[in-house]
Amino acid sequence: MVKLLDLQAITLMHGEEYEAAAKRVIESGWFLQGKENQTFEKDYAQYIGTSHCVAVANGLDALKLILRGYKELGVMNDGDEIIVPANTYIATILAITDNRLVPVLVEPTWENLELDIDKVEAAITHKTKGVMTVHLYGRIAFNDKLKKICLTHGLKLMEDCAQSHGCTWNGIKTGALGDAAAHSFYPGKNLGAFGDAGAVTTNDRELAETIRALANYGSQKKYVFKYVGINSRMSELDAAVLDVKLKYLDEDNQRRQKLAAFYYEHISNPLITLPSRLKDENNVYHQFPIFCEYRDKLQEHLNTKGVQTLIHYPIPPHKQECYKDWNDRKYPITEKIHAQELSIPMNQVVSEEDASMVVDAINTFCL
Repeated sequence: MVKLLDLQAITLMHGEEYEAAAKRVIESGWFLQGKENQTFEKDYAQYIGTSHCVAVANGLDALKLILRGYKELGVMNDGDEIIVPANTYIATILAITDNRLVPVLVEPTWENLELDIDKVEAAITHKTKGVMTVHLYGRIAFNDKLKKICLTHGLKLMEDCAQSHGCTWNGIKTGALGDAAAHSFYPGKNLGAFGDAGAVTTNDRELAETIRALANYGSQKKYVFKYVGINSRMSELDAAVLDVKLKYLDEDNQRRQKLAAFYYEHISNPLITLPSRLKDENNVYHQFPIFCEYRDKLQEHLNTKGVQTLIHYPIPPHKQECYKDWNDRKYPITEKIHAQELSIPMNQVVSEEDASMVVDAINTFCL
């Protein structure tokens, strides 16, 4: 079986370094908000190219805390609107509604799968306060036009970088393209912890300080609470592990890009549609999505051929029961993506033999 994601093999690549990092944490006797967090925050901010990095418990918290921070600073208020792609993982939407803000869903393009930036300006109203762009699948969801739109209309440009660690636009990494960015270090990510973990990156000092306090029960000084905060902190163990993995992130992404090139060059089945091919710097291939009108039959075929796959994602946010008031809305491009998408094995430990097996299995699919 060619696994979609072999976390065991990925972990064993640098197992001794993780063991040394864990031993260092154990021997320190300090497990939260210590030197490991400080080191990772410094190193990750430097890697992304921002002045500040605030480590938090997970990617969803990172998203929520950015918006909550802006509310505490008076930039946003209940009922304000945030433009967001209609085809995103539900966490992006949850963060908006959890802050009593209103998601304004905008369609992606079929070719790029990302937010259709040409449709953003038409979605702006007097209540719009920000755009949350999502670099889905590891593909860039940004261009200079989006930046200009936000500047012209006085909107905060926020990035959901849960799937785009190391992706760049004209030499600038995702996470430094807008006003603030949320990062997830869920174990399956290109940069993954040993449990849930996340971070916010920004050049806005006041926002960073507000988020740091909000994530620590609302406290900037021990036992003094400025905000009604939450508990969202990264463990010292995860910080230590992530700092090891960060050293290898670009190398790992290059391996993903090499695998993607093989797929683009050898998948030739006319029943299969591939997303537009971007420059390597614009795609770190968190996932490699392929599209087929007969997606379920294709998935069954690949399974019989020993190829593991996963659908990202079977139900779009506007069709979920938790947002039942939206269920009658129509977003045809989003719905087409969710009806046809199938993710094939994509990670830094897929061998050439495995890649050939995946391609052969795809190319032999027929009706």
